[in-house]
Amino acid sequence: MATPKFVGVETEYGIAVDGPREVNPVLASSLVVGAYRGAGDREVRWDHTDEHPMRDARGYEVPDPHEPVTDDELGLANTVLTNGARFYVDHAHPEYATPECSNARDLVVWDKAGERILEDAARLAALTLPEGHRVLVHKNNTDGKGAAYGTHENYLVPREVPFGRLTRQLQPFFLSRLLYVGSGRLGTEFRGEDVPFQLSQRADFFEVEVGLETTLKRPLMNTRDEPHADPERYRRLHVINGDANLCEVATFLKVGTMLLVLDLIEDDALPDPPTIHRPVQAFHAISHDLTGRITLPTDDGRRVTPLEIQWHYFEAAARYVKEQGRADPSAQDVLDRWEALLTTAEQDPRKLSGQVDWATKLELLEQFRTRHGLDWDHDRLKMVDLQYHDVRRDKGLYQRLAARGRVERLVSEAEVRAATSTPPADTRAWFRGECLRRFPDQVVAAGWDSLIFDVGREALQRVPMMEPGRGTREHVGDLLDQVADAAELLEALTN
Repeated sequence: MATPKFVGVETEYGIAVDGPREVNPVLASSLVVGAYRGAGDREVRWDHTDEHPMRDARGYEVPDPHEPVTDDELGLANTVLTNGARFYVDHAHPEYATPECSNARDLVVWDKAGERILEDAARLAALTLPEGHRVLVHKNNTDGKGAAYGTHENYLVPREVPFGRLTRQLQPFFLSRLLYVGSGRLGTEFRGEDVPFQLSQRADFFEVEVGLETTLKRPLMNTRDEPHADPERYRRLHVINGDANLCEVATFLKVGTMLLVLDLIEDDALPDPPTIHRPVQAFHAISHDLTGRITLPTDDGRRVTPLEIQWHYFEAAARYVKEQGRADPSAQDVLDRWEALLTTAEQDPRKLSGQVDWATKLELLEQFRTRHGLDWDHDRLKMVDLQYHDVRRDKGLYQRLAARGRVERLVSEAEVRAATSTPPADTRAWFRGECLRRFPDQVVAAGWDSLIFDVGREALQRVPMMEPGRGTREHVGDLLDQVADAAELLEALTN
């Protein structure tokens, strides 16, 4: 049986300040993160001790030509929240990294909580600026002017699974899943091509098949080997080719299908998928096609469609779940929704409106374009495209559709609101978030795999958290209830 999987998603949000005074994106991002931190979360700096972003999964570490500089030294806002998430400035964007989750539904809850946190943070940041300024935050991946920013999925997989096997068996999956992962955009980055609208905001920005970079020469398969867990047992699969999703069904399937496929690969239960010829070019072509039926050449001379590739993975996953006799309702829910989505896409992918972002946005754009007689490149359409991603619930077009019941929701607003301040109960995020909530004056730094306490001793005390499935409420809840402060907790942990 495959080992339990854990997932987290990092999202860089688009940001702009509208008003009489120009505010650069770095300052605006710092204002947003700082304002939210000041609203209730004590400043807890990030622990960079075990971070190795230049370590490559192919077996080497790329020399960093520059002396590493931490966020603290740069003066960038960077904090850890009581819900177990990290909220910080990455380059010129506010970034929210969800806490570790054990299943796709929880990931939807804590990813959606990030939208609420960014909405609140932007409102609070605007109060620090002169009157007449608005801070606008969008959950998207491109500014429409040639720049892209990321949404990165992270999956812990056993170290014993060869990275080469992951690459071979996942690449066709990544290419074909744009049917539900894409959040849609007007136009293309390629001059001379007539692409009024495409599935993905990110696809045009990918240039190579495999590599370590995330901002230049973006690879379909990223090789960063930084597990944030026991490196002898785990590797972290860092997936950078997906879009930022607002539709909950899209997020659920993006993560849920990956968790199933990773189980298949670990248990060697996935029949070899077709090997796509020139996959980067195929990625672009799939994004530019709205039918799912574009034919792609394979290395063995055949031609396949994205839908056929997805059915290959679905059928293998359905067999696997049946043969394993898994009673996991989450896995069955993923299978049911995956099959329903592919069946609908075979009839007409545009009927996925209300479930996936690209189809939902396209329907809005076509209605607006028809009503006002606009060409596809009209600026008013570009504003509709952008406004779809606005995180404000009274302004964002997705948010307004959700409020009217026009998109399918999988989680309740009460769950999302609770998740802005409380962590998942069944991962180590619970220990991280609860320690921050219970002992705010004694936690000085935190990372994914550590907490650092100051309890008045000569040296700071570091508690490692190398196992993502330990530190749960079931595991340490009684212990935390029995101690009065962090000093007693540390004493109990060492006994």
